[in-house]
Amino acid sequence: MRRQFDDVLLGSIELFCLAAEEGSFTAAALSAGVTPAAVSRSVARLEERLGTRLFVRTTRSIRLTDGGRSYYEQCRQALTQLVEAEREVTGKQLDPSGTLRISLPTTYGHHRLLPLLPEFRRLYPKVQVEVHLSNRNIDFVAEGYDMAVRVRAQPDSTLIARPLEDARLVVVASPEYLARAGTPLTLDDLEQHDCIQFELPSSGRPITWLFNEGSKEREMLTNGGYLCADDVLAGVTLAKHGAGLFQTYRFIVERELAKGSLVEVLQPFSGRSRPFTLLYPHSRHMPLRLRAFVNFIMDKKQAW
Repeated sequence: MRRQFDDVLLGSIELFCLAAEEGSFTAAALSAGVTPAAVSRSVARLEERLGTRLFVRTTRSIRLTDGGRSYYEQCRQALTQLVEAEREVTGKQLDPSGTLRISLPTTYGHHRLLPLLPEFRRLYPKVQVEVHLSNRNIDFVAEGYDMAVRVRAQPDSTLIARPLEDARLVVVASPEYLARAGTPLTLDDLEQHDCIQFELPSSGRPITWLFNEGSKEREMLTNGGYLCADDVLAGVTLAKHGAGLFQTYRFIVERELAKGSLVEVLQPFSGRSRPFTLLYPHSRHMPLRLRAFVNFIMDKKQAW
C-alpha cells in the first residue's frame, strides 16, 4: 500500500478538527499548545490539498463551510477510531471522567433516571453528573448538553435516538373525588367531570388524552378547572388531593395506586402509551463518560 499521509498532514487534520470544535483559531492554538499562525497554516495546507475552502472567516469568528462540515465529521470519526485502536492495543483505556450534562423531563427524571445516578457514580466516580429537569426542546450544541431524554422525539438526522420504553397511560382520581363526583364509566362521561389539563411546552395547548375504544384509537380534548404547565407531577398532586381526573403515566402513580390514595378509572379504554427516547449528538466524538452512561441506562431499562 502506497503511503498517502505523513505526520504533518495528520497533525494538520487534528488542528483543523480542534479549530472546528473550538470555533476559533486562537482557542484551538491555546488548547493544542501552538500558535494561532500554526493553526492557520495547517488549515491552509488542507484547503490547498483539497482544493476547497473549509472555513468562512471573519475578523471575529470562523464558520465551517458545507464541505468543511462534511470533511470535519469524517476526520473526527477517523481520529476517534485511531485513538480507540491505540487504546485497545496498548491497554491504555482511560476511566470515564469529566462532567456529563443531561436534560430530562421532570417525570422521567424523578421516577426513572435520578434514582439510578448514585449507582452510576459508584461505578464511575470520576464522572460528575449535571442534571437539568425540563420538558422543553434543547439545542445540544448551543447549550452544551451531552444527552437528553424526550417523549415523542421527532426524527433528527443530527441525533442518535435509542428507545427506552413505551410508557402506559392511565386515568386516575382520588377516592374522595370519586365519592363526590361519581366514577366515569364511558368516555362521554368525562364531559361531566373535572379533568386536570397539562399544557404542552412546545405548543402552549392542552395535551389530548389517549384511549382505546373498541378496535379504534381515540384522542380527546377534556375540560376542567385546572391547567398545569411545565411539570406533569403537578397534575398528579392535584389529583391526589381531590381536584379531579388526570391522565398520566402508570410508572408515576404505581405507588399511589398500590396504597389506594389514587384509583384507576376507565380501565376498559386504557392501553395507550407514549414513547420515551434517549438522544445524543450523532456527529461529534462520543466521550467515554457518555458511552458509559448510555450503556448503563440501556442495561437498566430492561427492568422497566
